[in-house]
Amino acid sequence: MDPDLSALDEALGSAGADGYLVDADSTDSDQLYLSGFDAPDPFLTLYEDGAVHLLVSSLEYGRAQTESRADSVARLADYDYRSKVAEHGRAEGRHRVVAEFLDDHGVESVVVPERFPVGTADGVRERGVGVAADESEVVTDVRATKTDEEVEHVRTAQRANEAAMRAAEDLLAAASVEDGILQYEGEPLTSERVTEEIEMTLLRRGAALDETIVACGADAADPHDRGSGPLAADEPIIVDIFPRDKASKYHADMTRTFLRGDPSDELRERYDRTHEALEAALDAIEPGATGEDVHDAVCDVYEDAGYATLRSDPDAETGFIHSTGHGVGLDVHELPRLSPSGGELAPGHVVTVEPGLYDPEVGGVRIEDLVVVTEDGYENLTDYPVELVLD
Repeated sequence: MDPDLSALDEALGSAGADGYLVDADSTDSDQLYLSGFDAPDPFLTLYEDGAVHLLVSSLEYGRAQTESRADSVARLADYDYRSKVAEHGRAEGRHRVVAEFLDDHGVESVVVPERFPVGTADGVRERGVGVAADESEVVTDVRATKTDEEVEHVRTAQRANEAAMRAAEDLLAAASVEDGILQYEGEPLTSERVTEEIEMTLLRRGAALDETIVACGADAADPHDRGSGPLAADEPIIVDIFPRDKASKYHADMTRTFLRGDPSDELRERYDRTHEALEAALDAIEPGATGEDVHDAVCDVYEDAGYATLRSDPDAETGFIHSTGHGVGLDVHELPRLSPSGGELAPGHVVTVEPGLYDPEVGGVRIEDLVVVTEDGYENLTDYPVELVLD
């Protein structure tokens, strides 16, 4: 199913522009989304009048024809690229090709992403093409509403994620305890060893990640501390995994907090309140609710229990010190936001729900599920138990 780009059409109409132009490789998620083409080197995607047109190197021409969602694919060689480079130099030669490519499609003005090569912009401007920056991030906004196919891609990534979380949990549960440190196969069990188990499991499931979080004790009190070194008993261990499916390029995201041993009364209370906050946030998710509404539901639970939030104290360094969640798709962090600035939720939005409490004196606690907003509420894409103490 092709994406609904009507919002992009409206944005181009409002800007008085003929087309939307992207000059990037496919690690740029807007480029991958518009073109449907995965390539390691920069190429051009032009969207105009409901159609997608690509300009690629000869190396990628055949693959672009068969793999992309473009209505047409042209090669640099179709515009005498080599002779232009020989006569004018590589940069100017390419700019002349781009201008001719736009002229072929009757495009005299384009909107481009806010982050766009300045050389390309200046080069086509010199040849009479109007260029305006897209300050509204319209393609990123369009990407927030997932098709059924995209939701399935996220679901597939999440199943791999759950297998990796199970592998991490099993490793923690299998460890023994000596002098307050977890031991596995005669050696201290470290964050790095658990991360390795996560990565190997994901690879077997067709997914991968650049980094993950396995953070224990005081390390877990920093929401984005990746964790390092031996893992301790009687302290919380946050495991946050956010892999990307290698085939579809879509992400998943999930966090659980585990503990081997006996939690303190304060830690248990923080965990229980975080679980309550998760449920309150889920109860608030439905079409028409805003990301701010969901975030407020979490803050209400924490503040009623006496914990600081950034809503109650913008300078807080302990307590609930981040937003409630974010969109997940081709990027692991994308629209919409479950935060004080979060807008209205709609069917097809895929979001994390991840309340947490942090204090170096106690450690960190975070629980994260991944859900898709539906016509009458939400579907939880996460199928994994919520439990603190591992036997």
